[in-house]
Amino acid sequence: MTAAPPGPRLTAQIDRFVHDRLPPREQWPQLRYDLPQLQLPDQLNLVERLVDQAEARGWAGRPCLRSGAAVLSYGAVRERVDRICRVLTEDLGLVPGNRVLLRGGNSIGMATAWLAVVKAGLVAVATMPLLRARELGDIIDKAQPQAALCDAKLLEELEAARRERPVLRDLVLFNAPDRAGSLEQRSSLKPAGFAACPTAADDVAMMAFTSGTTGKPKAAVHTHRDVLASCEAWPRHVLRATPDDVVVGSPPLAFTFGLGGLLIFPLWAGASVYFPDGPYNPESMVKQIADIGATICYTAPTFYRQMAPFARQHGIGRLRICVSAGEGLPDATRQLWKQATGIEMLDGIGATEMFHIFISVAGSEVRPGAIGKVVPGYQARVVDDEGNEVPRGTIGTLAVIGPTGCRYLDDPRQADYVRRGWNFPGDAFVQDADGYFFYQARADDMIITAGYNVGGPEVEDALLRHPAVAECGVIGKPDDQRGMIVKAFCVLKPGHPGDAAMTKALQDHVKATIAPFKYPREIEFVAGLPRTETGKLQRFKLRQM
Repeated sequence: MTAAPPGPRLTAQIDRFVHDRLPPREQWPQLRYDLPQLQLPDQLNLVERLVDQAEARGWAGRPCLRSGAAVLSYGAVRERVDRICRVLTEDLGLVPGNRVLLRGGNSIGMATAWLAVVKAGLVAVATMPLLRARELGDIIDKAQPQAALCDAKLLEELEAARRERPVLRDLVLFNAPDRAGSLEQRSSLKPAGFAACPTAADDVAMMAFTSGTTGKPKAAVHTHRDVLASCEAWPRHVLRATPDDVVVGSPPLAFTFGLGGLLIFPLWAGASVYFPDGPYNPESMVKQIADIGATICYTAPTFYRQMAPFARQHGIGRLRICVSAGEGLPDATRQLWKQATGIEMLDGIGATEMFHIFISVAGSEVRPGAIGKVVPGYQARVVDDEGNEVPRGTIGTLAVIGPTGCRYLDDPRQADYVRRGWNFPGDAFVQDADGYFFYQARADDMIITAGYNVGGPEVEDALLRHPAVAECGVIGKPDDQRGMIVKAFCVLKPGHPGDAAMTKALQDHVKATIAPFKYPREIEFVAGLPRTETGKLQRFKLRQM
């Protein structure tokens, strides 16, 4: 069944700023709701479903949000969210459809603020903690938020961005209980109880900004229906979390991988989430997993690789599911983690534009080197430049369709992402005869050398299998004779010299591991690799080097 009605039949959002700046209907993806559980009502509020209805499911007294200082039950989270809703609507005078910028790391304060914004019918615009004033300014210019909720520790850059932008009229601090006018102080004066805004399913819940590594960031818009539909796809069919699970992880709540994994999906399952008091490092995450009895972990492949020796040393307690996403998972990293913990990593590929994971498998269905199969509720295929499906085993571009899809806010790049109703995340893949998808590279990162297609991640995986290599990144470097050559940037483990002998050893190792034409003709030894806040390797910066 497909569904893309000409317009919301219901709406509670008085401010139509976002709705009026969605792409033309002919540029929308086709939205498909083929599974029974995807047949959602036309009127729903995401947070009412996740939090308010927890009592009816028998979860009111169960732990929901945890930290080193507190454990909040589902009932306590509802009460705190309701008080914040009153601050937003009564003190700040916000009306449904207004945008609220959220600035904070992973904490109970950030999580409850996000839930309150969406429950009140407002549009959540979460921002990465490491963004500077210029980047925050770009987001304010695009989203036009009327108010901001900001962690007290992250105020300086937001204040600088706000000075020349009067649209952002109100700024309230959280995680500042002793500060006059803070969100904690304001909400403590409010009575409990707040009726969720009666939003339409197709009213906008959130805007998620892409990382903007190749230009101005794009704002992907998601409705209440989109986010709840995502819960009925990968979490239901692949993750299968239970109310007894305790979830930890490193991706920020401002990143859709983190928002889904560390807030939306646990609440949908009745599980609880633990937020650390400070940033993780590989050893502290392993220790915390064991100390708190965590059962599900979300982080990027690089972090799992760095965690592996500490997992061997300290153990992993009750941990049972390890989700990897955000960048390609080298099979060498998968095997390293499995040797250290006995756990088969759960890989997946998603996109900010699609909200979350749409290709993945778990457990006995894992196949070496493959990300997995298409998640129930979605369809995916590998196509050529004209959108025609290529023969199995052939490299092409990934195209996806399902209950979520890309709708950028007021951005001409919409036409690049959605074509003929299909979403094109920009990844090169191969699909085998059994339906497994094998990631090759970002489509614009595919290295074509002397007529051969080489995926950088495959070369990275081969290099990571050498005992001297801690991290690596592979790009194509322009070359007069071959068009491009494969170039590798390698971070070596302590005690290994980055000399000519090591270069030859690594080249020989790659030739012996994968097809010899894929070996890196140049290797540069570096102290570290450029990564985003979410752990993604920034290959464009390697190309600039």
